[in-house]
Amino acid sequence: MNRAADPAVPSVFILGTRIDNLSMCEVLERAESMIALGLPSQIITANVDQLVGNRKDQGLQAVYRQAALVVADGVPLLWAARFLKTPLRERVNGTDLMERICALAARKGFSVFLFGGPQGTADLAAGCLKSRFPGLRIAGSYFPFYGFENQPAETEKIRCLLKETKPAILFVSLGYPKGVGWIGQNQAAGGIPLAVEVGSSFKYIAGEMRRAPRWMQKRGLVWFWRLVHEPGRLWKRYLIRDLTFFYYLLRQKISQRVSLF
Repeated sequence: MNRAADPAVPSVFILGTRIDNLSMCEVLERAESMIALGLPSQIITANVDQLVGNRKDQGLQAVYRQAALVVADGVPLLWAARFLKTPLRERVNGTDLMERICALAARKGFSVFLFGGPQGTADLAAGCLKSRFPGLRIAGSYFPFYGFENQPAETEKIRCLLKETKPAILFVSLGYPKGVGWIGQNQAAGGIPLAVEVGSSFKYIAGEMRRAPRWMQKRGLVWFWRLVHEPGRLWKRYLIRDLTFFYYLLRQKISQRVSLF
C-alpha cells in the first residue's frame, strides 16, 4: 500500500516531506486495516533529523512518498507545523507506537518479528514484550552483521526467514536512513503486511537505555536527554546537522508568504 491508496488522510508538508495529520488512535486503526489487507505497508515515524536528511536524497524522498503513513515523532515537528500555520494534531512517538501495536497484536492474534538492534537486544525486547502483553506471538528475531545490506546472500537469507515465519508485523531497528530504506527494498519480497522502523526502541523496551522523562518528552527536550547520555554518538547530529532544520523551515515560511502575493 502506498500513500496514493488512501488520499483521504490529511497531511502537511515540512521541508518537502509529507507528514500525515493523525492521532495515535487513528494510526493504530489504519495499522490494523493494513494488516488485514495484507499488502506491504510501511509506517514511518519522522523526526527533524530525517527531514533534514531527506532534502538532498531522492531515493529517500521516494521511500517517504511511497510509505503508507508518515507521522510526526517529535515535538519540534509539532512546533514547526504550527509555525507554518498547518498544525499537527499529535506526536506519534516510535517507541509508544511499537508498544501500542504490540498490544493490538496480542488482542488480535497478529505475530511480530524484531529485526536489527545491538546483538541480543531484540531477544531481550521480545521477552519483555511477551511479559507485558500476554498472548503476544513473537514470530522471531534476527540480528544481522554489519554491512549485511551489501551481501546478496544475507539479504536472501533474511527474506527467506521472514517468508518462513510469516509475521504480520515487522519491527526494524537499523536506524535512519538504513532502516526505512531496507524496508522499502525488502518488505514486499519478505511478504510482510506491516513494517515500522523504530530506531532505538528495542533498547528502551529491553531496559538497556532509559527514555527521557515524560515532562521532557512533552517539552521537546528528548534531544537534550539523549545528547547528555550519548554525547560521543549524537553531538554532531544535534549540534551541527539538525540545526539547519531551522534555516530551511524559515525559508519555507518566507516562500509561503511570497506565494500569497
